[in-house]
Amino acid sequence: MNKRDEILLVTLELAAERGLGNVSLSQIAKRVGLQKTSLYSHFSSKEDIISSLYDFLRERAKEANEIGPIDYGRLVRGRSAVDILQGAVEKYRQITRDSDMRMFYRFIMSERMFNKEAARIMVKETERMILATKQLFYAMQVHKVMSFANVDQAALAFAMTIHALLDYENDKQFADQVDVGQQIADYIHYFCELHQGGEIGREQ
Repeated sequence: MNKRDEILLVTLELAAERGLGNVSLSQIAKRVGLQKTSLYSHFSSKEDIISSLYDFLRERAKEANEIGPIDYGRLVRGRSAVDILQGAVEKYRQITRDSDMRMFYRFIMSERMFNKEAARIMVKETERMILATKQLFYAMQVHKVMSFANVDQAALAFAMTIHALLDYENDKQFADQVDVGQQIADYIHYFCELHQGGEIGREQ
């Protein structure tokens, strides 16, 4: 493991012990075995470390779940709308349920109201989800799997609803309550029925 990755993982470790807002550069340097000034040869600031940690954990979660670049045209051909959307949501769920990624999100979400870097990361993650949904929906429209009067607005509505339901699902699981996965499945079926362009593939 290179020193840069070690610094990132130590930051996550310290955040688990103390909360991300209570982690200092001095604490990170001490745990890694560097002088504080030596950290600046790897990162420009604590905010840079946090932002880099987000990218590092997200890419590692994608690799662990074998999620690579997406060919949207190939993804949608010959599949029902429900199957496509359920698969896309499950891939996203796999990333967010990665143990380290989930821990990181918990820190970020708890601090986004008063930590600008935490807020920026949440904005970046949400915008990534919206963009991926738009790309998927344009492919579904082109291949006549679904029909949208306004692809961008449909993608925004779908992405934000799924985003909220996944947060709800995670909160309920953390609170040891019943999983709300069925609500996501029901919403996907409802959405597909609303924008039918082909066979939605709902099981009767």
